[in-house]
Amino acid sequence: MKEQIKDKRTAIMETALKLFTERGFHGTSTAQISKDAGVATGTLFNYFPTKEDLINSLYFEVKGDLSQAMGKDIEVESTFQDKLRKIWSNLVKWGVGNQDEFLFVGQFCSSPYITKFTRDEVMKEYVFLHKLVDEGIKTGEIRDFSAELTIAMFYQGSRAVVNFILDSDSSLDENKVLEDGFQIIWRGLAKK
Repeated sequence: MKEQIKDKRTAIMETALKLFTERGFHGTSTAQISKDAGVATGTLFNYFPTKEDLINSLYFEVKGDLSQAMGKDIEVESTFQDKLRKIWSNLVKWGVGNQDEFLFVGQFCSSPYITKFTRDEVMKEYVFLHKLVDEGIKTGEIRDFSAELTIAMFYQGSRAVVNFILDSDSSLDENKVLEDGFQIIWRGLAKK
């Protein structure tokens, strides 16, 4: 029974991700989500009482997956720069490998439908990044800019690199682009 419940919820979430990304919030009806997910509309409302609840749950889940991907294997890196490079690499590779999720986060990160509560809960998943940036500022590895601004620029830079890779032809050397993108960000942050 629990597997069936998980399957229905997963189908709803996967379908909503695709439709919200393609059509936006207002262009996506709960009836369409239900139909495409293969569940009754009542079933959708059983899991998510409102469309806003659905989009907040989806945002929380996708951002949680992203934070897990970003933090993967950073503990094996020894220097601050290498840790930041690893997070960068993980972030860009996640974006390239999870295009729907990448587009969804970009599309809804400033959406009024994502509640303050959801944003606050999501930020708890990124404490490791805030701590790393604070550590880099404290130890003089990077300039004493606002940690929030530093993280926002880091993220937006990664979005540019993901888009560049996705929009390029197959002969592109993704590893070179990934490193070049990191160097652009690093040179702006590094304390000389």
